[in-house]
Amino acid sequence: MKVTKKTFQYGEHEVSIETGAIARQADGAVLVNMAETMVLVTAVGRKTADPGRDFFPLTV
Repeated sequence: MKVTKKTFQYGEHEVSIETGAIARQADGAVLVNMAETMVLVTAVGRKTADPGRDFFPLTV
Protein backbone atom coordinates (compact mmCIF):
# COMPACT_ATOMS: atom_id res chain seq x y z
CA MET A 1 0.00 0.00 0.00
CA LYS A 2 1.22 3.47 -0.84
CA VAL A 3 2.13 5.67 2.14
CA THR A 4 0.53 9.12 2.05
CA LYS A 5 1.73 11.89 4.37
CA LYS A 6 0.47 15.46 4.61
CA THR A 7 1.93 18.15 6.86
CA PHE A 8 0.48 21.55 7.73
CA GLN A 9 0.93 24.35 10.23
CA TYR A 10 -1.62 24.72 13.08
CA GLY A 11 -0.77 27.88 14.99
CA GLU A 12 2.82 27.44 16.10
CA HIS A 13 2.67 23.63 15.75
CA GLU A 14 3.34 21.41 12.78
CA VAL A 15 0.74 18.65 12.30
CA SER A 16 1.41 15.58 10.19
CA ILE A 17 -1.22 13.07 9.05
CA GLU A 18 -0.04 9.75 7.61
CA THR A 19 -1.84 6.71 6.25
CA GLY A 20 -0.73 3.45 4.64
CA ALA A 21 2.29 2.70 6.82
CA ILE A 22 0.84 0.87 9.84
CA ALA A 23 -2.39 -0.92 10.85
CA ARG A 24 -2.95 -2.10 7.28
CA GLN A 25 -5.37 -4.84 8.37
CA ALA A 26 -7.90 -2.17 9.40
CA ASP A 27 -10.30 -0.79 6.79
CA GLY A 28 -8.95 2.66 7.58
CA ALA A 29 -6.01 3.89 9.69
CA VAL A 30 -4.50 7.33 10.23
CA LEU A 31 -1.49 8.35 12.30
CA VAL A 32 -1.66 11.98 13.50
CA ASN A 33 1.37 13.69 15.05
CA MET A 34 1.62 17.13 16.67
CA ALA A 35 4.57 18.20 18.84
CA GLU A 36 5.24 15.26 21.21
CA THR A 37 1.76 13.73 20.83
CA MET A 38 1.00 10.90 18.41
CA VAL A 39 -2.44 9.28 17.94
CA LEU A 40 -3.34 6.21 15.88
CA VAL A 41 -6.99 6.10 14.75
CA THR A 42 -8.35 2.92 13.15
CA ALA A 43 -11.75 1.81 11.88
CA VAL A 44 -13.11 -1.51 10.67
CA GLY A 45 -16.50 -2.43 9.29
CA ARG A 46 -18.52 -5.18 7.71
CA LYS A 47 -19.30 -5.31 4.03
CA THR A 48 -23.00 -5.99 4.71
CA ALA A 49 -25.33 -4.97 7.55
CA ASP A 50 -27.04 -7.48 9.87
CA PRO A 51 -30.81 -7.26 9.34
CA GLY A 52 -32.71 -6.48 12.54
CA ARG A 53 -29.71 -5.18 14.48
CA ASP A 54 -30.69 -1.88 16.10
CA PHE A 55 -27.46 -1.21 18.01
CA PHE A 56 -23.75 -1.04 17.34
CA PRO A 57 -21.64 -3.05 19.82
CA LEU A 58 -18.42 -1.33 20.83
CA THR A 59 -15.38 -3.57 21.15
CA VAL A 60 -12.20 -2.27 22.75
